[in-house]
Amino acid sequence: MQRNPQLNEKGELQHLLSIEGLPREILMQILRTAESFVGVTEREVKKVPLLRGKSVFNLFFEPSTRTRTTFEIAAKRLSADVINLNIAVSSQTKGESLLDTVANLSAMQADIFVVRHASSGAPFLIASHVKPHEHVVNAGDGRHAHPTQGLLDLYTIRHYKQDFSRLTVAIIGDVLHSRVARSLIHGLTTLGTPEVRVIAPQTLLPAGVEALGVKVFHDMREGLRDCDAIVMLRLQSERMKGALLPSAQEYFKNYGLTSEKLALAKSDAIVMHPGPMNRGVEIDSSVADGPHSVILPQVTFGIAVRMAVMSMVAG
Repeated sequence: MQRNPQLNEKGELQHLLSIEGLPREILMQILRTAESFVGVTEREVKKVPLLRGKSVFNLFFEPSTRTRTTFEIAAKRLSADVINLNIAVSSQTKGESLLDTVANLSAMQADIFVVRHASSGAPFLIASHVKPHEHVVNAGDGRHAHPTQGLLDLYTIRHYKQDFSRLTVAIIGDVLHSRVARSLIHGLTTLGTPEVRVIAPQTLLPAGVEALGVKVFHDMREGLRDCDAIVMLRLQSERMKGALLPSAQEYFKNYGLTSEKLALAKSDAIVMHPGPMNRGVEIDSSVADGPHSVILPQVTFGIAVRMAVMSMVAG
């Protein structure tokens, strides 16, 4: 049997490349470890010495202020040294290959590479070439995966709903371009969520999405009925080729979350969004800022989850 490239010989987390294929125990361990770090973010001195003397290299081949910032804060709270590389204006543009870039940074004694790349699979490629003491964390690759965002969504759902085994979760919007949706679906099914729904127009769904174990709805009102958690996805206009949608207004009418549509879900349903939000396109401001929204706590939990991942891979 082929060994999972994310785990070491002892079955511990060596790299975090994708939620897909990770055993349930590892996912639960990450969530429990994150829980212990949530307390750290509330203390006056927000630091623990777990990664003192270690170097974390943020390799962002694709822009993302929010994800990069939360990784940076998480690494600093673990007392690591953080080096941010703006690859867009560096060696890559001069023709250096991805693996050459990594080899050069490895020579500078890197311990953890946090990688965001527009090509699906780039973090896997890097992980297969790094030294045994080096670790790779995928901060989003192409349309493929965004495991730490998926994990912070799982953490948020668990925080408010405790138990996955009785939940109905709806993921709404641009599933086709969303690496977040893919990661979250794998996580929810691994943790035993009985019903995961995706709600989207046909043009924004990947072919054969049912194979991931989800129930597909094209009618938002029907899909929202009796949901416990609702995850709104950003409409990724920068990744869309051609006319997949008539207009933003038309999209909001059919797939935007309003208070009136939210009323169809359970009375204690939570509303999530990985950010950045397009208000009035995916979500109405009254919902984004309303009592059901847990969008800002998600950001706080994201730091604890990224601390958990880095402390586990390099611990």
